[in-house]
Amino acid sequence: MTDTARARKLADRIRVVVAETLQRRIKDPRLGYVTITDTRVTGDLREATVFYTVYGDDEERAASAAALESAKGVLRSEVGRQTGVRFTPSLTFVPDALPENARTIDDLLAKAKASDAQVRQASSGATYAGDADPYRKPVREEEEQDGETDGEDV
Repeated sequence: MTDTARARKLADRIRVVVAETLQRRIKDPRLGYVTITDTRVTGDLREATVFYTVYGDDEERAASAAALESAKGVLRSEVGRQTGVRFTPSLTFVPDALPENARTIDDLLAKAKASDAQVRQASSGATYAGDADPYRKPVREEEEQDGETDGEDV
């Protein structure tokens, strides 16, 4: 039976260890401004997926991915040394899609705001198609009597 609380604790610890090791020990010039965003560990604690983002263009992202792959052994050794688990999980680095998703959402929100502004501008001088009060009101007794007398006299 898997212990999800233990897997979460180990994932949090791996995230911290990898981030500190990248900052202090890895001196690869290809490694750009990398941020470790999340870590997930399988239920058997054998594999860890480390999500990261890189500040920069596509070339810097590719260079940072290559640097992380080459430093995978050092990072795994450091994780094993600092966590003290029986079996050190293998590390897999995956670029996080969070910045691209956030950028897409920002673009969609900007389009919606522009569309709302166009609708607001088009409706600024508009009037209602019908009467000002479109709801039927109950007819008062006086109006009914006046209407009946007019119809009976003819």
